[in-house]
Amino acid sequence: MSESVVEQQVADRLAARLRELREGLDLTQEEVAERAGISRNHYQLLEIGWGNRQSKVPANPRLSTLTNLCHVLGTTVPDLIAAMYPAESSGR
Repeated sequence: MSESVVEQQVADRLAARLRELREGLDLTQEEVAERAGISRNHYQLLEIGWGNRQSKVPANPRLSTLTNLCHVLGTTVPDLIAAMYPAESSGR
């Protein structure tokens, strides 16, 4: 698998997990973005899995952004990442 395919798969898993957590808390994208200190557009891109609308490169958020989002969504960065890979993390 090429690096770009793997990066897109990771971005897609992150997008799905962020959306799942947000919907579980009955929050809008705008509410999450505001509470995390990022723009609504930035958060929308993360939930799509893109880093940029025009080039559609895979999302690759900063650790500080993930930390802020996890605080808003009631999780931690390690738990967020583990939840993105349930089959791999359950074998511990």
